[in-house]
Amino acid sequence: MSESRLTSLTLESPARTIAVRARQGKSDNKAPGLFWLSGFKSDMKGTKAVALDAWAEAQGRPCLRFDYSGHGESGGNFKDGTIGRWLEESLAVYLQFAKDPQVVIGSSMGGWLVLLLARELRKQKAAAPIAGMVLIAPAVDFTEELMWKQFPDAIKREIEDKGVWLRPSDYAEGPYPITKGLIEDGRRHLMLGGLIETGCPVHILQGVQDPDVPWRHAVELVSRFARDDVVLTLIKDGDHRLSRPEDIERLLAAVGEF
Repeated sequence: MSESRLTSLTLESPARTIAVRARQGKSDNKAPGLFWLSGFKSDMKGTKAVALDAWAEAQGRPCLRFDYSGHGESGGNFKDGTIGRWLEESLAVYLQFAKDPQVVIGSSMGGWLVLLLARELRKQKAAAPIAGMVLIAPAVDFTEELMWKQFPDAIKREIEDKGVWLRPSDYAEGPYPITKGLIEDGRRHLMLGGLIETGCPVHILQGVQDPDVPWRHAVELVSRFARDDVVLTLIKDGDHRLSRPEDIERLLAAVGEF
């Protein structure tokens, strides 16, 4: 597998450098490119992202990956991150690098950001259209529904008083800092209280054994789509990551539909 080109994009207010890996497709391949959005505290070198890039290379399709600020190869401090900031970065990368129709794929938090990105892109007349979406265990509104509302009072008080709580994680060596800024900013981007319109087909992959994003959360999300064609695939023995070989096969098949 050839390495995709590493480049960067600098954003201001606050200044941070976003690392981007861009793979060019074959000039005679008119299929949509792939645009990947990672999950919370994940990066573009994760199993699913790398598998998508390898598949894109084999198919001769473009593939764009990047790291949010405070993640992976990008600059910035993770504790400064919010949904709004990472959405701004997602939009900036898309507008700068996506020149043709894209299949946008988001994992966990990335699934929420995909839907927010689609809403922002409708305001951009010259933006490349989204041809389809694949959402993997989409953690829409997770800061409120899956974090704040589930936290006991002691943790809420710690976040309010200290500005941060260190949440133990099964996916990393150390805990994740959950900041007051992350929670408060998340409330400005909630989507499950109304209808959602993407303007494109959507395929959701959800593990029934997911301890972080319950499968019923995905069912609730499906009920919010107004007019879009939505397919929900429930994977009976699937966990949150959905990174097993059989899960990767399902992901690539879903992307290949577009």
